[in-house]
Amino acid sequence: MSSGIDSVLMGIILMNLWLVATSRISACIKIVAFQGILVAFLPFVAHASSVTVETSLFVLATVALKGFIFPWLLFRALREANVRREVEPFIGYPVSMVFCVFIFLISMWLGARLPMPRPVFSALVVPVSFATILIGFFIIISRTKALTQVLGYLVIENGIYVFGMALLVEQPVLVELAILLDVFVAVFVMGIAIFHISREFDHIDTHHLSQLRDWTAPKEEVRP
Repeated sequence: MSSGIDSVLMGIILMNLWLVATSRISACIKIVAFQGILVAFLPFVAHASSVTVETSLFVLATVALKGFIFPWLLFRALREANVRREVEPFIGYPVSMVFCVFIFLISMWLGARLPMPRPVFSALVVPVSFATILIGFFIIISRTKALTQVLGYLVIENGIYVFGMALLVEQPVLVELAILLDVFVAVFVMGIAIFHISREFDHIDTHHLSQLRDWTAPKEEVRP
């Protein structure tokens, strides 16, 4: 059982590396969707002997949101924005991969020294959750397209989900449902914002948005 859990957790990390190395936004959406489905099934893998009907319904709802509804909203925003690739990110793809490996090593070091209130089902769960959260923040900071930054937000939520599974508080379903509701609202609002940004400025590059200035009327020519 432990080897199966470790394989799932390492798969989450490999998807993070794949995500920062991919320039096509459509592929990034698919990677995050598949990672969300993998994370959603983590309760079945980690606690197969104590799965309840409530947990099963929650897992199905999580799969529907992370694997289908969120990607559908993002693909719709992608079509409206008419953009296919992430061009010239702030940090290049090879450097991003090296940085993410460094983040994972730091997370392994922190996870080995973090005292837990109860035994966890895998020694990798805390490092993987920390690394996923930090890589999500890294994606938000290092990418220029607003749509890619929304994906970073979803990666952060996946890391929080994994960390919640490690703690397994008395009411994990209520906590995770609250997080999912916040993420759903955020993705929905960001999809609307991306659509309006694309319609007004013909791009969704946040780097160009920092160059906006107040409009001033042209000066009238002074005739002699």
